[in-house]
Amino acid sequence: MVMAPRKHREREMLFDSVIALVFILVACVDLCDGATVVDVYRLIQYDMSGVPFGSRLASLNHHAASLHFSPHTDLSRTVLLIPLRELNMSFVKEYIAESKPLGGLIFLLPRMFSFENKDGMGSNNQDESKEPLRNVLAELEQILIHANLPYPVYFAFEDDNIDAVLADIKKNDVTGQPATATTGGYKFVVSAAEPRKVVSPPITNIQGWLAGLKTDDDAHQLPTIAIVASYDTFGAAPALSVGSDSNGSGIVALLEVARLFSLLYSNPKTRGQYNLLFGLTSGGPYNYNGTRKWLRSFDQRMRESIDYAICLDSIGSWENELWIHVSKPPENAFIKKIVEDFSSVAEELGFKVNLKHKKINISNPRVAWEHEQFSRLRVTAATLSELSTAPELLEKTGGLVDSRHFVNEATIVRSVKLIAESLARHIYGHQGKNIQIFADNTNLAVNPSYVRSWLDVLSQTPRVAPFLAKDDPFVMALKKELEDHTDEVNLHRDVLEGVFTFYDSTRAKLNIYQVASVTFDLLLLLVLGSYLIVLFSFLVITTRGLDDLISLFRRPPSRKVKTA
Repeated sequence: MVMAPRKHREREMLFDSVIALVFILVACVDLCDGATVVDVYRLIQYDMSGVPFGSRLASLNHHAASLHFSPHTDLSRTVLLIPLRELNMSFVKEYIAESKPLGGLIFLLPRMFSFENKDGMGSNNQDESKEPLRNVLAELEQILIHANLPYPVYFAFEDDNIDAVLADIKKNDVTGQPATATTGGYKFVVSAAEPRKVVSPPITNIQGWLAGLKTDDDAHQLPTIAIVASYDTFGAAPALSVGSDSNGSGIVALLEVARLFSLLYSNPKTRGQYNLLFGLTSGGPYNYNGTRKWLRSFDQRMRESIDYAICLDSIGSWENELWIHVSKPPENAFIKKIVEDFSSVAEELGFKVNLKHKKINISNPRVAWEHEQFSRLRVTAATLSELSTAPELLEKTGGLVDSRHFVNEATIVRSVKLIAESLARHIYGHQGKNIQIFADNTNLAVNPSYVRSWLDVLSQTPRVAPFLAKDDPFVMALKKELEDHTDEVNLHRDVLEGVFTFYDSTRAKLNIYQVASVTFDLLLLLVLGSYLIVLFSFLVITTRGLDDLISLFRRPPSRKVKTA
């Protein structure tokens, strides 16, 4: 009867001791393993004609260092945390060109490049002190997207937590002791699955129609003017490629032009004798793949009805001049008419429109401007842009530097006024007449609030085509907006084809752990071992007595003694 309560007390004491040990272990872990979690955005991974580019890995589990690491340090198992403000471009070029081993790279970007940052957006006077940073980031982006990097590369934004971590890492690096399992330091961990190929990436073109004044039973017999803008982007980090200027500004301008002409075309008395076709196309960074497929979906009769097409590209950050790019000779009658309309309106608005002629090479698959896809099908077309020369492939396609901070909504308003007035003069035959149909302070005036609201939406929406779903909410929002202002809105769906293959895993969580050194681990092991020995001795003494504890350490008697 006495033994049962005693055994019960022994079990209680043992249970309490185990609980105490668990609390000690948790406390020790908390002391040496406090974690910070940071959003990170992976460098794009893609193949072009089978050649790999971008970051080829996603998972990360290495100690961290800064640019202050000691010379001759082995960085093959080290992640470098590099703020853009301290970036040494020669270091980046050296490590990439010579394929030096690295555990990984994480670039810290200033908050002004985040689409969540709204400080100073759209100001008329851009801070010139920020231009050097923008230029450095633009150069870095081009280097990274054209390199094959066999390790993880991520981007993150500056904040108090990661800035504090960076400061600690710098202090450790200055002492000449890199972070290792022996010395301790910080460990960066990104748990991510192996990136997989994006199979049959969808592209979706959206078109809307404003029918002209019918002169017979078939409105499609009327000539057509097409207003076109590509809406998708490409950049070093797909999850950050919002393209406020390229080509957010073009999309905003197209939607506002559609809204203005819907007001005119809603009244038969002011409806022009031209059909207006509005096209929002996908696949722009990839030789305007979506534009080509969209045009080829037209029948011959439809293509022949197009008087001309005006493509809008990057029109949100210019000052005193814009450019009209054409493929047909400037002497062409249609080209002359387009240029005259735009030039005369621009002169009245106080700026200049220049003409740039570039012949296309049909045998070369490279398409520098969207209008070239029209020209290849013998449709007269031009591109209106702030860019004086055609960008290289995958350049100026809405990457990291193309944020809302650097786009001026007042400039887009001027661009819209130029486009709308130029189209109106062509449609209503007002060439050479100083008539403003879309004059300020009228019901047909350009609406700055509408421009601003859509520019804000686009500047917060990454839209790299291979990562947009077929019925992506953004695509559906564009379709609905076009339905509010035009008729016969429909989607033209296809698959992105060509030389590009893309891989998923575009964003992740970075876990930052402060890791103790081996010395601390040994000390912790000694303390825990001592505790377990004391605990064991206490349990034996309280349950069996001191003699039993001492007997555990006595030598057992030999067999001879036992036999005797």
